[in-house]
Amino acid sequence: MTTSPLSICLFGVPGSGNNLGVGALRAATLAGLLGREPQARVTVFDDGWGQRAGRAYVAGRPVPIALAGARHSRRYHRPESYLNMRVSAALGGLGNTGVTRIDAADAVLDVSGGDSFSDIYGEHRFRSVAWPKRLTLLRNRPLVLLPQTYGPFRSARLRAEAANLIRSAAMAWARDPESFHALNELVGPDLDPQRHREGVDVAFALEPREPDGASYERMAQWFAAAPGPVVGINVSGLMVQSEGMARFGLTGDGGNVAQRLCERLLAEPDTRVVVVPHVRSPGGVDCDLAASERLRDALAVRYADRVTVAPTDLDPHQAKWVIARTSWFCGMRMHATIAALSSAVPAANIAYSLKARGVFASVGQERHVADARRLTDDELLGTLWSSWTTRAEAAAELAVRTPEAIRRAAAQMDEIVALARAEHTARGTVGVH
Repeated sequence: MTTSPLSICLFGVPGSGNNLGVGALRAATLAGLLGREPQARVTVFDDGWGQRAGRAYVAGRPVPIALAGARHSRRYHRPESYLNMRVSAALGGLGNTGVTRIDAADAVLDVSGGDSFSDIYGEHRFRSVAWPKRLTLLRNRPLVLLPQTYGPFRSARLRAEAANLIRSAAMAWARDPESFHALNELVGPDLDPQRHREGVDVAFALEPREPDGASYERMAQWFAAAPGPVVGINVSGLMVQSEGMARFGLTGDGGNVAQRLCERLLAEPDTRVVVVPHVRSPGGVDCDLAASERLRDALAVRYADRVTVAPTDLDPHQAKWVIARTSWFCGMRMHATIAALSSAVPAANIAYSLKARGVFASVGQERHVADARRLTDDELLGTLWSSWTTRAEAAAELAVRTPEAIRRAAAQMDEIVALARAEHTARGTVGVH
């Protein structure tokens, strides 16, 4: 039997309370780890301050975990500052609790927010993503890059830095075939088939869970109120603002397309629409709440009783429960659509980057991606309408492809946990199994 529990650190999931996509990565990873190693000591590094108690859900049960702050912060005196951690690590730790937790880890897992191991969001974001990887390698701990998107990179300097980090990782997983191709290009002749792997997004393994209390009652009654199809819509607050459109070079107006799509759907007398915000940071430039309410208000003029916004207190498990009950889902947020695909719900994505096509291709649904960087509003609407009208065909495909993706998500977690167990044994802390 194991004489001491595994110790695992998880990086790359900041803001998971407000961003349900990042929250889905965190929740699915923790459930996968703790489902296999119930006694594991897991530390999630987040954007909070200090050391705190947290929880994860495994098969619907809350399980305690530890939370530790880690930030790319100018408050260099704070132990949560990555620079403070770097200096402390170089000097043997100096009592920095974050460094101590890394040193104790049998494996350090890093998911980079799923798609942030890139410089398209700016160098500051890249630095925030690179810091935990550098610290892990500095302390000579096994670094596991969970399934994610690699690149694109505009800067040759940052691309080279990313490639060196990947080469040094104990494992680096890509979340779809296109991401694996990018990973292959980054490491070049150093590609090691044992360490550099193609997987699936860990959120495919996220378990749905009923909302709590009044939120459950409201949504359960709304879904049961009429027999017709329910369409789920997710509107990204960033993609419907001029700032976001300029940042990603969008030619299509996602807000306009979403409203036109819903009006066309609601012209069918038995169709209803639930709007599902996936980023909830009131006052933030990327918040979905205001955009979701604007869409609901615009539609309610004619279709008040057939349109609703999902409760804003849902966690990632509960948001997936809502999305899983839709007949077809259209999202701008990647993980909102993954919640649909992993529930075998036909889905379409209004995309602002290459990442969507790769993830949809992992379950044979790439034709349902509408690229807002190159399509006009009319062309986007045409692609989405085609997705809606062929949803029965997509559902049949997903009935086969989704279980396979979930199986692969489980198999890759088995391998990751096996690596941590092997390290645990090698460090002399495990007796007889």
